[in-house]
Amino acid sequence: MIGVVIIVYTTTYYMPGSPAVPARRVAELGLDKPYVVQLGNYIWSLLTKLDFGKSYLSNYPITQELASRIPVTLKLGMMGMFLMLAIGLPWGIISALKQYSTLDAGLTSASLVLASIPSFVLALLGAVFFGVTLRWLPVSGLASWKSWILPVACSSLGSVATYLRMTRTVMLEVIRQDYIRTARAKGLRESVVVRRHALRNCLITMVTVTGLSAASILSSSLIVEIIFSINGMGLYLMNGLMSRDYPVVNGAVVAVSLLVCFVNLLVDISYAYIDPRIKDQFTSFTI
Repeated sequence: MIGVVIIVYTTTYYMPGSPAVPARRVAELGLDKPYVVQLGNYIWSLLTKLDFGKSYLSNYPITQELASRIPVTLKLGMMGMFLMLAIGLPWGIISALKQYSTLDAGLTSASLVLASIPSFVLALLGAVFFGVTLRWLPVSGLASWKSWILPVACSSLGSVATYLRMTRTVMLEVIRQDYIRTARAKGLRESVVVRRHALRNCLITMVTVTGLSAASILSSSLIVEIIFSINGMGLYLMNGLMSRDYPVVNGAVVAVSLLVCFVNLLVDISYAYIDPRIKDQFTSFTI
């Protein structure tokens, strides 16, 4: 996180053009001080007070703005991850069990197409087709539950395709193992073999992919928020970029990075509960 803060702050500091700050406030905000001093003060405020500073334009605390916008982005990202798991996991398993079938070929082809289309292209196409042409779904704001359909779908379909392909690949590797053949030879139902033996041994890899997909879905959510005028982190970040309000840019990027780090931390902790052998590697050294 400290590395992210340094990179983002340095980028905005040396960005061409002057920030949108009245001349009378330059000394008040400390912008007349050297770069190292400004960076040090910014990191110190973050570590000690979780203070992102104030907006150059509105003079409003950025921490309060983030507190009101993060829940929107987080909800959009969590719904996208739920959609990814709800579609990608079962259909990936089915595709592996029906390898080389027509269904497998169709799912693989569809996932390749979806994975190659950027989220902003899906958002624009979805807004034009479902919002403007058919008038089935709203294309701006979050006035009703229908307003969530396009943003969630457009921000997560690429990750759904990737998750489906990864699930299929890992499941194909697992179901060819000797213990799977042994379980089938014992007369266990195929559903029991898949659920109790194959799927459990896929969890480590799939949880890892889930953590990596969280960053992709969250970044796609920021772009989708801009296209659909959703009052979340993406729109807040874009407004800060357009107006050269650099504290807003720094605060938004650091907040998103913190969310991604937190998700990956949860993924790492979950390894010990999924596979007891990982937990035993550490507990065996205790006295």
